[in-house]
Amino acid sequence: MRPMSGSASPRGIAAIVGVGPRLGRSVARKFAHEGYSVAILARDLGKRAFLLSSSRPCASPSASSLAAGKLSWLADEIAREAKAQVFAIRIDCADPKSVREAFEGVLSLGSVEVLAYTACEGPHATCQPTRFTDVAVESFVRSLAESAVGAFHCAQQVIPGMLERGRGTIIFTGSSASIRGFAGYCELSKDCLSTTSLSSVCNPP
Repeated sequence: MRPMSGSASPRGIAAIVGVGPRLGRSVARKFAHEGYSVAILARDLGKRAFLLSSSRPCASPSASSLAAGKLSWLADEIAREAKAQVFAIRIDCADPKSVREAFEGVLSLGSVEVLAYTACEGPHATCQPTRFTDVAVESFVRSLAESAVGAFHCAQQVIPGMLERGRGTIIFTGSSASIRGFAGYCELSKDCLSTTSLSSVCNPP
């Protein structure tokens, strides 16, 4: 990660985790247009952690920005469109160490007022039905790590600050599979159900 310049919006930071070309992108655009500084987090930043800040309209992407990965392009696009600060940060939601390091970068930018966890969207958006007996244990465990376990780790990074300030919002996205599972979609149904259940227990007792 390279050093950042500039200060966050007075509205604070909206951290959008698991950003892809559909839901995550739309959520990030919405918060940027609402005046938040936005941190978009995903794996698609190449082999090395990379952090990009964009707070004003910029020229056409150079060869170096092309190498930075699709997420950095998306940060540029949203920043130009909303005239907002947008930061791209690499994260592997299945790796607790990666989550901690990513949120060290996010929290260095300012207070996280909103956490939106959309990581369930990516690998499942175009998945094909799979017989239950054909689901690999490794795949099942990995998808759980990217969904509920990843959401758990991300929420733990921001909740202390929210409690200290007495405000904050955490959003876990899902689908109708959060209520009723679908045959052939074991991993998707399990991921949505588990994150929905997790959202009910994030509030302090």
